[in-house]
Amino acid sequence: MVKLNRIYTRTGDAGTTGLVDGSRVAKDAAVMQAIGDVDEANSAIGVAAVALGAGAEGALLRRVQNDLFDFGADLATPPGIAGALRIVPGQVTALEEAIDRMNADLSPLTSFILPGGTAAGAALHLARAIVRRAERAVVTASYGADLNHNLLSYINRLSDFLFVYARWVNQSGGGDVLWVPGGDHQPA
Repeated sequence: MVKLNRIYTRTGDAGTTGLVDGSRVAKDAAVMQAIGDVDEANSAIGVAAVALGAGAEGALLRRVQNDLFDFGADLATPPGIAGALRIVPGQVTALEEAIDRMNADLSPLTSFILPGGTAAGAALHLARAIVRRAERAVVTASYGADLNHNLLSYINRLSDFLFVYARWVNQSGGGDVLWVPGGDHQPA
């Protein structure tokens, strides 16, 4: 388990940070950009979890937050390290099963939807957009790097999960907010 007695170490003052194997990389390296974007996504999911409350709905997001810590550890661990924490297919499958359960309660989409609805639904949509940015950063980090292939599957599925979750939450608060192409744009 992790034990942090000291928060600042000064080892990053020159613009580098350490990976799990002890090697150092620039803080703006592609892998570090991906780790930072995943951390931001995790924080946004935390906001959504708070909006959903302490019940089962929020607990589902807290499971995802734990997965995202695994995700960050996987990104920060170069290949070939025995016993390294990695994202595994079961974590992807768990997202797919949650998507299928929630989607079964939803009517099919007949329009694109606007991010919004309830406060919790809007927080989920914001988290989804941040996850999509994190996904782009992970793709960039994968160029020329030997990353775990489950990382891309997981983060791609996570944005789908957050989209469906927002729809599922919004159905009890008035439903989806539909896009109206070229809509009636009356001045406020």
